[in-house]
Amino acid sequence: MSFEELHKKLSPTIKRIAYRLNGHYRSFNHDDLYQEATIHLWGSFLKGELGDKTDSYILQGCYFHLRNYIRKINERSNIVSIDAALNSNNEATVEDILGEYWACDDCRQELHNKFLAQSIRNNGFNPVEKRLLDYFSQGLTTRDIGKRMGVSHVTIVKMTQKIRVKSQRHLDKI
Repeated sequence: MSFEELHKKLSPTIKRIAYRLNGHYRSFNHDDLYQEATIHLWGSFLKGELGDKTDSYILQGCYFHLRNYIRKINERSNIVSIDAALNSNNEATVEDILGEYWACDDCRQELHNKFLAQSIRNNGFNPVEKRLLDYFSQGLTTRDIGKRMGVSHVTIVKMTQKIRVKSQRHLDKI
């Protein structure tokens, strides 16, 4: 059986699994979870691990993969700001946590913004989007990035728009 046939057969159930898990973990988009499960399925197919497995077994594998994926992401994204760290430890002050130098309001806001940007980058983007952000941070143009990534500059523009949408969704949740 080809991957396309397998995917077509299992896709509705994988979508239901992703939608159900999204109901328990609001920090994820069910489409992103569906894509993660599909990538896991593709990887398993390429390794030849699915040849003698039943549909139920394969779907359970996708379910457990998504649960572990969500658990790992949630473990890495508990504290987003200095305020959250201060609220979790009532006795601590900004000076205790960051030292005197970082106690000024401007420095605190700058650090908060850095934590927020890091959180969005680590929890919202796939590896290709992270690489794209790295290229932009190096000051490369859209055409240069397209050449390095082996795609057209139009694709880079579209990917940049997706990054903006994902970032905005993340900011709207805060």
